[in-house]
Amino acid sequence: MTKEKTSETVATTERLWNANYIKVMTTNFLLYFAFYLLTPLLPLYLSEEFGATKDVIGTVLSGYTVAALIVRPFCGYVVDSFSRKKVLMVCLTLFFVYFAGYIAAGTLLMFAICRTIHGAPFGAVTVANSTCAIDVLPAARRNEGIGLYGLSNNFAMAIAPSVGIWLHDGMGSYGALFWIALGVAGLSVVVASTVNLPEKEIIRNKSKISLDRFFLTRAWLLAINIAMFGFCWGALSNYLAIYSKEALGITGGTGTYFAILSTGLFLSRLQGQKSLREGKLTNNAAEGMCLSLVGFILFVAVPHPVAYYLSALMIGLGNGHLYPAFLNMFVAVARHDQRGTANSSILTGWDLGFGFGCLLGGVVAEHWGYAATFWMVTAENAIGVMLFFLATRQFFVARKRKD
Repeated sequence: MTKEKTSETVATTERLWNANYIKVMTTNFLLYFAFYLLTPLLPLYLSEEFGATKDVIGTVLSGYTVAALIVRPFCGYVVDSFSRKKVLMVCLTLFFVYFAGYIAAGTLLMFAICRTIHGAPFGAVTVANSTCAIDVLPAARRNEGIGLYGLSNNFAMAIAPSVGIWLHDGMGSYGALFWIALGVAGLSVVVASTVNLPEKEIIRNKSKISLDRFFLTRAWLLAINIAMFGFCWGALSNYLAIYSKEALGITGGTGTYFAILSTGLFLSRLQGQKSLREGKLTNNAAEGMCLSLVGFILFVAVPHPVAYYLSALMIGLGNGHLYPAFLNMFVAVARHDQRGTANSSILTGWDLGFGFGCLLGGVVAEHWGYAATFWMVTAENAIGVMLFFLATRQFFVARKRKD
């Protein structure tokens, strides 16, 4: 009892919101904001500007995620082996530069090539930045800090699509949106350049090259499970606008949907902060995935505006609990010198699911419509929930490190 009280006292007295943590969170918010500013409108852009079919749209959009997926396993090794600040700045600068390619691309092929290549620096910078966040957090408040850090990208995921749709409706120009995304990405480079990271020991030649240097094999089932939830988010974020317009006749409500979803994300992080600090990771994850499943069922089974917007709140609440809990679980099964690998592994799993969600969502929509796509998403979410309760939860408890 005394030991528990002591650790709780340390956790509440150590300063969480230090300057570098705030800068890293701001960088994360900006880079995700730049990305998700375009996400809901790209299917419409490809359809209107290039006459792309639904399955072609799915293929083009999934290319970004495939590139990120390819580089992420190597990013964990690089981040753990070299200066994290230098790796962060190189990757973030490339991420910024490639937004200019969207402005220059005049054909569908050129856009597809640029979009695919752009996924590589995105995959790298998200690993580097999230690992930097762990480095600047006090050890006693790491679970709580990681959870709040995840709020920055989840909040961007929810707010940016609303802003993008609002800007497009107001300006009527996709080109202007590309320029704004470029500017936001440039701002993230400026903020990241001011971050001061603690010195870390670079361990060279610590062991021969093995799979565990690139992917956290101790967390393989966690990766499969998070991929299943990433699948759902990939389909939702890319096809919500076009599904709402074609299937539900809702033309001006997509921005409101993402705004409500962002509210759910924010509320869930406030409510779940204490349980993360106390290490109740599996409880947080279970609560989140169940809320999210209810949201997806409402979304596809009840074609009514009230259910439509209520699903946004439920999915936001669910994802706000789910993702930070899984991120903490990955970190908890990794050694201290595998933080980069732990981050790259969860993002690899998420990207794998996200990419398949984009790809299969477009293929299913082309043959059976967008309603069928979201029924598929709901079924996938339900299978992910069952996997967690039947296997993943026990898997994590057995492999969690005690140090």
